[in-house]
Amino acid sequence: MPEILSKQRAFFKSQKTKDVSYRLSLLKTLKQEIVSNEQAIYSALKKDFRKPEFETFISEYGLVISELNLAIKNLKKWTKPKRVKSSMLTFPSRDYIYKEPYGNILIIAPWNYPFLLAIEPLIMAIAAGNTAILKPSELTKHTSQLITDIIQKTCPETVAISIEGGVETATELLAQKWDYIFFTGSVSVGKIVAQAAAKYMTPVTLELGGKSPCIIDETVDLKLVARRISWGKFLNAGQTCIAADYIIIKSNIKEPFIEALKTEIIKRYGVNPKESPDFPRIINKKNVLRLADMLEDSQVIFGGHIDVETCYIAPTLVDNPNLDSKIMSDEIFGPILPILTYDTEQNLEHIIWNYDKPLALYVFSNNDAFIKQTIKKYSFGGGVINDLLIHFGNHRLPFGGVGASGLGAYHGKTGFDTFSHNKGISKRGNWTDPGVRYAPYKGKLALLKKMFKYFS
Repeated sequence: MPEILSKQRAFFKSQKTKDVSYRLSLLKTLKQEIVSNEQAIYSALKKDFRKPEFETFISEYGLVISELNLAIKNLKKWTKPKRVKSSMLTFPSRDYIYKEPYGNILIIAPWNYPFLLAIEPLIMAIAAGNTAILKPSELTKHTSQLITDIIQKTCPETVAISIEGGVETATELLAQKWDYIFFTGSVSVGKIVAQAAAKYMTPVTLELGGKSPCIIDETVDLKLVARRISWGKFLNAGQTCIAADYIIIKSNIKEPFIEALKTEIIKRYGVNPKESPDFPRIINKKNVLRLADMLEDSQVIFGGHIDVETCYIAPTLVDNPNLDSKIMSDEIFGPILPILTYDTEQNLEHIIWNYDKPLALYVFSNNDAFIKQTIKKYSFGGGVINDLLIHFGNHRLPFGGVGASGLGAYHGKTGFDTFSHNKGISKRGNWTDPGVRYAPYKGKLALLKKMFKYFS
């Protein structure tokens, strides 16, 4: 591992990755290889946790291709120095911001969207001119092996390489000195990554999670809300960092909402979702048992069926759990949806502020004042009004957390910026050289103050 990193450092110092045409050739080759492996990607994710082909396209493959197209189309524009207005202190000068790659990047990817969340940051790391070592998740062995093969065929090891392995591999990687670390995963592991990065003062992006609330008021169409929540919550069997972790609904519409949601779940996945080709499995038995433990003291009002051997948990609704219960003590990350109620703004505050700042927050309402107030009051990474998840799909929106839910952001141009250092440069003119800054200073302070006032 140190040998591979050493080779990448040497290659980065050769300045080859700073050649925009070289970066573009890598991205185009990567795109061709991914396109040629489209069916293999679907197959790998099916083997890893029975992910439907449709879900793989909209939440992994399609987003990766879109990100590649965006980078290939815009890279020349993104890399051009940006002219900025000069100041009085730099007169006469022309000032610029140069986009400079950090150097050697470590990317640690998660298992829940194992293709997307490995390849998307890699795309932007390469686009920004870095070298990268990627560690895909050991829990999705078929997808991880495919990722390794794709990178091996498209990039020299001196530019990018995929190193598979478990905790020991991640620990060894984190012990190395990096120029940037990009991690997607749990809050607990994110803290470990941050500690490792602090040793060398390495900048990091931490894409984490948290308990993301979904607020529903009495002004909505309950059938429409139920349809959208059943999609956003049970996509990928709830194993989505920005899935609604729990519902907070106005108490007077709770019962009809529950009935509408039950109807919608049955409509989408059948009376027995275990037989549905459209409902994925939990990633492994360990996570099934973790989720089962959450349900032990819960009041299940729908679903609840668990089959540990096949890693299946049915779409499950839980009624009014205590805020200190197991199911409300940590991010659920599965197809279990607690439903709480509120009547006043203080009820909402009591529930939401009981937890760390979430990665996402959702509001279903037709009351503009309530929507604006909610967005302004609560701190969260990003969110949606009257739907779930869809903000992730817009490359013009930065994606990332705040506080315990993450540090930094990416997607689209924001992703390119994440892996780029902004180098400020002033190009000083020689045609004049004002003497006010030079000693002796006697009698110059009053003039300097006037200049500051005029130019500010």
